[in-house]
Amino acid sequence: MALKFASNLSFMFTEVPNIIDRYQLAKQAGFKAVESGFPFGFSIQQVAAAKKKADVDQILLNVFTGDVTKGELGFAAIPGEEENFKKSIEKTIEYAKALDCKMIHIMSGKVDTPTAANDTIYEKNLLYAVEKCQKEDIVVVIEPINNYSVPNYYMNNFQKGLNLVKKINNEHFKLMMDIFHLQHCCGNITKCIQDFLPYVGHIQIAQVPDRHEPDTPGEIDYKYVLSLLEKMGILAILVWNIDQNH
Repeated sequence: MALKFASNLSFMFTEVPNIIDRYQLAKQAGFKAVESGFPFGFSIQQVAAAKKKADVDQILLNVFTGDVTKGELGFAAIPGEEENFKKSIEKTIEYAKALDCKMIHIMSGKVDTPTAANDTIYEKNLLYAVEKCQKEDIVVVIEPINNYSVPNYYMNNFQKGLNLVKKINNEHFKLMMDIFHLQHCCGNITKCIQDFLPYVGHIQIAQVPDRHEPDTPGEIDYKYVLSLLEKMGILAILVWNIDQNH
C-alpha cells in the first residue's frame, strides 16, 4: 500500500508569517493534504477560504490552546481550567467543521509536578471532548511530546497515552504517534510501532535530534521506518512535521 504524505503548516513554509498563506505554498510543493496548529488571529471564514483556494484537505487541527504569549499549551490536564477547556473544544469544533477536518489534537498543557489531580481531570476532560467530537464524527487524538522539546508538558509518555486510549476504548479516540517524539521518549522504534499501531490514528515524521527533514542525516533510518509502515498496511497519512528554521 502506497504511503501518503501531508504538510504541517505550523512547522513548514515558515518563510511566510501568516499560516493561512501557507496553504497555497503546501499545494505548490505537491502536498494534497495539510494539518496545522490552531490558526490564532484568523476567522473561520479566512481559514476556510485559504484552504478552499489551495484545494487541499485539512486532515488534523490542533485544539485552541489558550494564550500562546503566556506559554499556554492547552487546558486538558489543568485543574480549575475546566470551563476554558470546554470553550476551547467548542471553538475548535467550529473551525474543524468549516474546514471539513475530521481529527482534532487535544493538547494537555504544561504541569510542573503532575499529581493524581492532573490525571483525574485529564481523563475527565478527554471524555468530554470525545463525547462532543463523536457527535460531529470527529476523532480526538492525544500526542505524547518529549520533555526535551517541550519541558513540563503533561502528556509526555507513550505508555501512559496508550493506557488512556485503551481505557476510554472509543473508536473516536486515538493515539497520535510522532516518530520524532517516539525516538526521544522510547527508542526501540520497530517494536513500539508494532505495539502502538493498532491504537494510532495519526502519524508524524521528522528527523532526530533537530526535527529536520526525514531524508537528512540523523538518528532515524526513515527508509527502513517508512518501508515498515508500508508493509504493515498503514492507512494514516504521514505528516512532515519538520522545523525549517535551520
